Amino acid sequence: MNPSTIVMTKELSAGSSRSGGEQLQNNNPAPLSRYESQKRRDWNTFGQYLKNQRPPVPLSQCNCNHVLEFLRYLDQFGKTKVHLHGCVFFGQPDPPAPCTCPLRQAWGSLDALIGRLRAAYEENGGSPENNPFGNGAIRLYLREVKECQAKARGIPYKKKKKRKLNNNSIKPIGAGVGASADQHKNLMQANI
Repeated sequence: MNPSTIVMTKELSAGSSRSGGEQLQNNNPAPLSRYESQKRRDWNTFGQYLKNQRPPVPLSQCNCNHVLEFLRYLDQFGKTKVHLHGCVFFGQPDPPAPCTCPLRQAWGSLDALIGRLRAAYEENGGSPENNPFGNGAIRLYLREVKECQAKARGIPYKKKKKRKLNNNSIKPIGAGVGASADQHKNLMQANI
């Protein structure tokens, strides 16, 4: 939140008046959803990250490499233990003792962050074609983080398979109701 927004919010909540004696009406917009608030915070954090680079990077020159650097930078604030290959607990879902392996950002958190930043980029005037958050390199990085963390924890992520719609599996209404055991058996075999 920038300082002018803070001042404006304080004025609105205090019911102060403008010059000319006009009373401000309480026309506060509806409060943002949790998602929208988080998206705004994430966008502001990323913008601040770009400004802190030496030299500062204007948003118009931001590319997927800046996004990757940002994701790696965030790892230092992570809370997920990711065991290294040499660790005795590598591949164990519930290690019995502490170790010195680093804490990282969890894959799911990074994935959700990228989704919010991708939406915020376009909401702030960026074109979908040039969206650095939707770049293939970002998707590849997220996939590698996901696989690495799954191996380190010993818990594989399994992709959900889409169910195929089989026309033979659609039963007419009333099929099997009042039918004999043989008719029901034949219907079941036809659907296999």
